[in-house]
Amino acid sequence: MFELALPNLHALSVMVLIVVALVLFTREEIPLETTSLVVLVVLAVGFQLFPYQGETETLQPSDFFLGFGNRALIAVSALMIVGQGMITTGALEPVGRFLARLWRRGPAISLILTLLITAILSAFINNTPIVVLMLPILIGVAVKTGSSPTGTLIPMGFASILGGMSTTIGTSTNLLVVNVAADLGMDRFNMFDFLGPALIAGGAAVLYLWLVAPRLIPERQPPMSRGISRYYTAQIRLNADSPVVDKTLAEALARVGEGMRVESIQRDRGVFLRTLPDVKLKAGDRITTSNTQANLREFSRLLGGTLYSGDQQVDDKHPLTQSGEQIAEVAITPASRLNGTRIGNARLFRDYGLRLLAFNRFEGMEEREAPGLDEIRLRTGDVLLVQSSLQNLSKLKGSSEFLVLDGSIILPRTSKAPIAMATIIGVVALAAFRVMPIEISALLGSLVLILTGCLNWKDAMNALSTQVILIIVSSLAMGAALLKTGGADYLANLFVYVTFGAPASIVMMGLMLMMGVLTNVVSNNAAAVIGTPIAVGIAQRLGMPLEPFVLAVLFGANLSFVTPMAYQTNVMIMNAGGYKFGDFVRVGLPLSIMTWLILSGVLIWAYEI
Repeated sequence: MFELALPNLHALSVMVLIVVALVLFTREEIPLETTSLVVLVVLAVGFQLFPYQGETETLQPSDFFLGFGNRALIAVSALMIVGQGMITTGALEPVGRFLARLWRRGPAISLILTLLITAILSAFINNTPIVVLMLPILIGVAVKTGSSPTGTLIPMGFASILGGMSTTIGTSTNLLVVNVAADLGMDRFNMFDFLGPALIAGGAAVLYLWLVAPRLIPERQPPMSRGISRYYTAQIRLNADSPVVDKTLAEALARVGEGMRVESIQRDRGVFLRTLPDVKLKAGDRITTSNTQANLREFSRLLGGTLYSGDQQVDDKHPLTQSGEQIAEVAITPASRLNGTRIGNARLFRDYGLRLLAFNRFEGMEEREAPGLDEIRLRTGDVLLVQSSLQNLSKLKGSSEFLVLDGSIILPRTSKAPIAMATIIGVVALAAFRVMPIEISALLGSLVLILTGCLNWKDAMNALSTQVILIIVSSLAMGAALLKTGGADYLANLFVYVTFGAPASIVMMGLMLMMGVLTNVVSNNAAAVIGTPIAVGIAQRLGMPLEPFVLAVLFGANLSFVTPMAYQTNVMIMNAGGYKFGDFVRVGLPLSIMTWLILSGVLIWAYEI
């Protein structure tokens, strides 16, 4: 048994920083972008103040920013833009319509085809737009048939993850592992080099998701109830004896309370005053506001006014009406600009025409009505109960900001859809036939989409996720620091030391299992980038080929099935379907164990380890 030398102080500091970062990645109250930026700053400042001189080169603080120009990040960003083009143009609309028609005929065959199509598409397109496409279809089918969607949403989401692990471009995790391994001297994986193991494990997993998973999930109710009071817009005409006549607007609102929001003040016909706090109110002024029927009547009583709807006084014969509007649920998508925005600053009504009625978040937070939510920051997967016009909700279905969960199946398509579809096929083909690397073909595809008008620059920039970019860059920085300070070598030696005497196959299985556990509690990109140099070190010390150990990291980092936090689409699915945390464990844990065992067996057989 060999001696395990202690790491140097720089390597030890980097390992402590990585542990702290991984813990912070699990804290929901701390944005992932903040943690990523902290990691970058600490590494740069730390190595600036305490330089590290290696055996052959000095680790420069500026080296930690090289991730911004890393080819994996370029490829991921370009593929996000190409995926946005697929959403904006409705290029996947034929697939959606085919599945929508199919579900009306036979649920059993429809589910297996949905799983297969989802997995196949996710092998070439980021699975977020695939899930965004499938969710309204499956929810719409459930609404129309009077059934619950809980037996279909989790299997569909997991099928998209399984498909993503089968090619080099299926997920950003795959791209990072392939590029980091190539930088460490391993022959670069081509697009379909590990398709075989993924197909074998994925085939068994899809059968499990089809036949077993729906029976493991209890029937769940949608996240929102429909008992929330509808909002109405009305005017309160101040009577001559009103107690707020000759008072300022601020004084009037103080009398009513915080629940009243003034939209406009009309004085005489066609004259509107600015809603400033020091505006003095006069008899006959009409104050426009929106709220529930009960609250509007109470506002009118407190202000000493008469309630009007249009030019008609509200009474028993002429009740409040809000024609042409409906209540719907909308979920915040990963691509939404509202991620991280406080509800009070989201300007939902001004920018999107949405009146917020209630809010729901998966992590144990009960449904809450709109008042008092201003300080809550929106996150991917949050479900908002809103009221808006049918026309406006239909328009939102073509937006990447929200996922409308109203049970309808409306799949927008534009004349640019064939161009977008041809572009994604061209991007994949150029990379698959080795005409050019994926980062170049994806950039070319992005340019084609912009030049042909499939995307404008605003849509292209909205497609880029600051969170994903900063996580990738900080992960690459941590990986570089770990590698160049000798930390990766130490951890590889430690892994071999702990498993001393075990066959190489068991060591590889243990590595994949460790990555599978890690990816369910922290960022899978961070786990993959940190794990790849360790895997290379383990293989070198065991005298084994690098490929199976690198693939163990790649496949393990994709086993994001056990927790809703493991992958951003899991969060969307959890909120949309009203699932509990335990539902993911109940379905995802057996799936992860089964996939781990099959992938391990295939790698052991294929590489004879």
